[in-house]
Amino acid sequence: MKKTLSFSVISLLTIGTAFGATPWWQQPTVCRLDPTSCYSNMGIGYDRELWDATSECWGMKMICPEALKQSDGQPTPIGKTDIAKGTSINQDFDTNVLNGDCFGARKTTSNGTMASVNGEYVKVWCNGILDNADEFLPNGEITFGQQPTCSDLAEYGYVAVVNNRCYGKYYDPSEYYIECEGNSLTPSRIVLLNGAYDYNTGSDSSISDKNSANKLFDKMESTSETQREKYFKQK
Repeated sequence: MKKTLSFSVISLLTIGTAFGATPWWQQPTVCRLDPTSCYSNMGIGYDRELWDATSECWGMKMICPEALKQSDGQPTPIGKTDIAKGTSINQDFDTNVLNGDCFGARKTTSNGTMASVNGEYVKVWCNGILDNADEFLPNGEITFGQQPTCSDLAEYGYVAVVNNRCYGKYYDPSEYYIECEGNSLTPSRIVLLNGAYDYNTGSDSSISDKNSANKLFDKMESTSETQREKYFKQK
């Protein structure tokens, strides 16, 4: 018994002498955590203190709640491998885009005028056009349900064309009449009431003297009156 104990002590002393020149934290007999990082740069939107067991590295992306299929309403750390699989990610969101203090912004295209909803792209309407907007984006607002029709928009003087970086160009109802036909989202034509010409008609270049100018004004006045009677009938 004594011999065995003496041998053990001598063995430990011998091992300690062998590794005496090596710091204890670098000795092969000491368990060390893997220092590998999952991402090269981890600033806002990352938690560098979390161990990603799926990828066996340090650091996890914080995914915004709206970018997840199921969420408790708070940013959630998701492993790098799981993000790549996409099984828990909402298909309408891009988890490569930082959105505040977490990752996951709604996908857009056409310079931000179209946004992904349920896997399909819908128009981003200029702020204030939709009666009930479901979500507000940097360029405007979107609805998840039925998109507005030509008649819906025309009621407030709007047309479904790009206006800067959103849809919805305004035409003053006192100056223009927006004519809609069928289920088309865009108008069949836009009538310039005061000018008495259709929107795409252009100008008359045959005015050469006062007499021809007076004739043109008389024609404009007559046509304008006809248009008003046609489109703004008294009830």
